[in-house]
Amino acid sequence: MASVRYIVYDIDKSVDFYRDRLGFSVGLHNPGKFAALTLDDLHLFLNAPGAGSAGKAGGDPKPGGWSRFMIVTKDLDGMIERLRKAGATFRGEIAEAGAGRQILLEDPSGNVIELFEYADRQS
Repeated sequence: MASVRYIVYDIDKSVDFYRDRLGFSVGLHNPGKFAALTLDDLHLFLNAPGAGSAGKAGGDPKPGGWSRFMIVTKDLDGMIERLRKAGATFRGEIAEAGAGRQILLEDPSGNVIELFEYADRQS
């Protein structure tokens, strides 16, 4: 099991995004301050800046950056299409190399989620 913490500007909007767009389950939701969500073996903790110790650790945490977790899909194009129709924002376009294809999705606060599809490895 892995845990990731993101600082987000709007907890409630972020909970809606991760639950409704990416299929996360909501374990805890303290409106405006904190949420704990899960997707398979991933635990995602969301904190508002200044809320709790995690919202203050390191000084003045802000959303965004390039660090990310990855969601593997077998239908990257279909996932992108559904997300675009729902108004999602992406950084750049699909990148493709030996291992597969990926695109970077932004949550409502600008945190990045990598959507990845392995290359077809048929012999």
